Amino acid sequence: MTGSDPRPETGTDDPRLAKPWVVGVIRVMSRVNTWLYRRTGGLVGGTWRVGSALRAPVPVCLLTTTGRTSGEPRTVPLLHLPDGDRVLLVASQGGLPKHPQWYRNVLADPAVTVQVGRRVRAMTAREATPAERAELWPRLVDRYNDFATYQANTSRVIPVVICEPA
Repeated sequence: MTGSDPRPETGTDDPRLAKPWVVGVIRVMSRVNTWLYRRTGGLVGGTWRVGSALRAPVPVCLLTTTGRTSGEPRTVPLLHLPDGDRVLLVASQGGLPKHPQWYRNVLADPAVTVQVGRRVRAMTAREATPAERAELWPRLVDRYNDFATYQANTSRVIPVVICEPA
């Protein structure tokens, strides 16, 4: 530990883990997952098995945003939690110190497309209010407990994004 910071040195705010190559690896794996997901309608890349083999696989969706500076479509695979007609997303980026680009794109333009399996829907994304986040966060952590680890290892509040039918 350093100074009065309660986080262990291995936390994701550790500058050694925020190196550009880490983000580069995330970017390459994201592109591969997106390519496989699109070609198979989510049969490959549509779930991630995480943690114990006893835990259920976590569903993955493809989120397409509009790049806030380029104006080009940007697609990323994300863990999600279906919630009726809504889709819940977590802007964790593995607990890295900065928000993911897709989240910043959503803030600039909330019109998004969400693909779950072969179903593609136009949606409107928004950040959960603090009260909504407090209600939703335990459900999200229950589905994928690493979200709690990511939050504990970063100084930023990890946003929850709610996508609703457009």
